[in-house]
Amino acid sequence: MTLDEILKEIKKAETIVILTHESPDGDAIGSSLAVKLMLNKIGKNADVIIPEYSRLFNFLPETNQIKDSSNVQNYDLAISVDCATLKRLAKSEYFENAKKTIVIDHHSSNEMYGDLNFVNPVSPACCEILAGMFSYYEFDITKEIGNCIMTGIITDTGGFQYRGINPETFEFTAELIRKGVDTCDIYKRTLRTKTKGNFELTRRVLDRMELLENGKVTFTYINSEDEKEVGAEPGDHEGLVEMGRDIEGVEVSIFVRQKEEQDAYKISLRSGKYVNVSDICLLFGGGGHPRAAGALIQGNLEQVKEKILKEVVKVLK
Repeated sequence: MTLDEILKEIKKAETIVILTHESPDGDAIGSSLAVKLMLNKIGKNADVIIPEYSRLFNFLPETNQIKDSSNVQNYDLAISVDCATLKRLAKSEYFENAKKTIVIDHHSSNEMYGDLNFVNPVSPACCEILAGMFSYYEFDITKEIGNCIMTGIITDTGGFQYRGINPETFEFTAELIRKGVDTCDIYKRTLRTKTKGNFELTRRVLDRMELLENGKVTFTYINSEDEKEVGAEPGDHEGLVEMGRDIEGVEVSIFVRQKEEQDAYKISLRSGKYVNVSDICLLFGGGGHPRAAGALIQGNLEQVKEKILKEVVKVLK
């Protein structure tokens, strides 16, 4: 069984690195730290390499141990969490150079790019998969590990509001609460607290938001100048795409963010009841979940807007 093989490789490895996707969210950071903490408990030391992440997650244990790079060139084992493709994996060179690789994920678009792949697209969060894995291994989930897992579950389910949740989600949550995990505090820190940079970007996003296709689609954007002017930090753009979907009658929310290279935009899509935005993003080399997905599109703002709207309208019709 894959889970048994994964544990075997972990026990065998002397040097281990944990990686996740670019622009990491709560599930990515929570998963990375949960794996590190659990490895520590079984006597294994692992490096977590995340180049940039929001300081809102600094309340989690071991964030002071996160590295932006490493002196180790060839790890015995590289573990990727919450990342569907090698293309999206931050610092992917450590994964590619490792002697053995493991992928743990919950995206249906996962490309199974590891030597060992444990992917459950039914799970609403990678952290929920980890909770199940730790239970299978009969590892004790401490309060610290529970805080990391709960952060991933809360952020990737939007505070238990998305359709991906299942009975196991609440069973794991109940068990974590028994361990002393404060779900209310995590919810407030991760979903209700805004940095000043995020607040300023929110104002610009709302000012620019367009209602299209008889109110079924919203489109808005930020560019690199916006981020410089408001002094945006890593992660300050998180959650901006959700505002469009919250408008009555909207089925697809489109948010685009200019990348550092001037001729490329990161697109984020959210949908309501029936549009599979992952399928749309796959057309542009991206992916994600049926109701939340993203991709990178080359071109200027108008070109990117035209390309993505064309595909969204096809699905709406």
